[in-house]
Amino acid sequence: MSKLISVLSVCGFLFFSGPFIADVNAADDTKHKIVIQVSTDDARTQKIALNNAVNVQKALGVDEVTIEIVAYGPGLGLLTVASSQAQRVSDLALQDIVFSACNNTIKKITKKKGKAPKLLDGVTVVGSGVVRIMELQEQGYAYIRP
Repeated sequence: MSKLISVLSVCGFLFFSGPFIADVNAADDTKHKIVIQVSTDDARTQKIALNNAVNVQKALGVDEVTIEIVAYGPGLGLLTVASSQAQRVSDLALQDIVFSACNNTIKKITKKKGKAPKLLDGVTVVGSGVVRIMELQEQGYAYIRP
């Protein structure tokens, strides 16, 4: 009988403490996370990607959202000094938006042109843009492709 009471006590404790434990863990995940893909050299689409990032920050607050823009293929041009959006990208990087450039694309451009593209300050180089997007999605990031 005492064994039954012990088991019921433990079950009761677990039942009633579960919501409190869940609330503590939920507090860690309250920040929203999005990854925005840029894989085109279309200036209009690149501008929309940047607008999406700005609009999300305005709607949710800078402290409430983590944003990473991943550029690969023809989209890598957005993150270079030659980009028509170079100043805007630099400004947004100072506002806690992370910019990631695909190293596979950088290698391909370097081989084709004989020199690496000059990336903007603050741009992070990742091994593969597609893999980076996949990893972020596995971490709970919402995927946006303008």
